[in-house]
Amino acid sequence: MNNATEQAGQDASRECSSLRRLRQRAVWIASYPKSGNTWVRVFLHNLMRELRGQSDSPQNINALHQMTARESLKGYFKRRLGKPADEASAKEIAEARIAVQADMVEGESDLAFIKTHNAIANVEGFPTINFEITLAAIYIVRNPLDVTVSYAHYSRLSVDAIIAYMADPAGNILPSERRVYEFMGSWSFHVASWMSVPHRPILLLRYEDMLASPERSFGRLATFLRLKPSAEQMARAIKNSSFEEMARQEGLRGFHERPGTAEKFFRAGTAGQWREALSRGQIKAVIEAHAPMMMRFGYLAEDCGDRG
Repeated sequence: MNNATEQAGQDASRECSSLRRLRQRAVWIASYPKSGNTWVRVFLHNLMRELRGQSDSPQNINALHQMTARESLKGYFKRRLGKPADEASAKEIAEARIAVQADMVEGESDLAFIKTHNAIANVEGFPTINFEITLAAIYIVRNPLDVTVSYAHYSRLSVDAIIAYMADPAGNILPSERRVYEFMGSWSFHVASWMSVPHRPILLLRYEDMLASPERSFGRLATFLRLKPSAEQMARAIKNSSFEEMARQEGLRGFHERPGTAEKFFRAGTAGQWREALSRGQIKAVIEAHAPMMMRFGYLAEDCGDRG
């Protein structure tokens, strides 16, 4: 290979790398429902407000669209489908999803934070997550015993129904007035799908750690995003994102992401509710469905299983 050819190859490689960087703007904020996704989104808004010198008041929880998008909103799909999402089949939604996600970062010059409850999977033959536009992801995990309690209140379904739902390999979030369906699978599958990504950086945040040590957990998040807030900025962003502040705002103005089934979106914000809320049989059912993944994230003592 002569020098001119080698130089041309290097130039082309740099150009391709540059194009990839331009496309890869999406940072997913991903979780199984009722695991802290909204909390992380509120914190990101408050942190960016601090860094931009806009720390005069906490982020309005009804204006999270200012910096974080929700990829399941029907409006995005209508533009891509050319018809209302309600008129589209499940396969048409699945086929459009990757293009919709690409549309969401089109023209973005900075990071595009996008909320999703999708597991990483193929649905109707199409992927749920567009990795061509993905830079990284933040994945929030919560003890499924507490997810069970919170999800039951949120959906007004029985605890037993939620336990079965969380173990269902075909589990979906059904479409609603504003959202298309999202595919989740079981709780264990959902977590494993995001933790098994080999080709993009994934930051894992445990809900329980966010409660016990917000400075450390949210400090890791800031470092992951290469942000450098001062200690004072970080402290104010955490305070302005507290459960008490979010619940206060919901009490004053409501929260437009709260579904009609939920009396409150910000209901408790604690860990360990399951100890009082679940029966022994219900606890056993959750553990039997998810023990290996629960062990992996410290929700159960490590144990190689039944030796018969």
